[in-house]
Amino acid sequence: MALTSRTGRRLLAGGVLALAGYYALWGGEYSAFHLLRLKKERREAEARLASTRAEVDSLRALVDKLENDDAEVERIARERFGMIREGELLYRFVPMDSAPTPAAE
Repeated sequence: MALTSRTGRRLLAGGVLALAGYYALWGGEYSAFHLLRLKKERREAEARLASTRAEVDSLRALVDKLENDDAEVERIARERFGMIREGELLYRFVPMDSAPTPAAE
């Protein structure tokens, strides 16, 4: 009977260890697979954060340039908004395929 009791304890201990291993991998909120997914999400969030920080830095540089460099402000006003100085003439060239044809009039 001592042999059966010892074998039973070993089986019980093995079963408990197997159940604990299964629960560690698959069960609960903090399973190994859940933690791996969280690590992947963290890496992706850190990459997005780095990208956003780089964008903020470039925007800060642009703000600094616009606040301190009048030539840059003039360049943007001319290029984006078609502004001209007093006394200048602005010539706009329209592509031929967008100009109305005499037949269409």
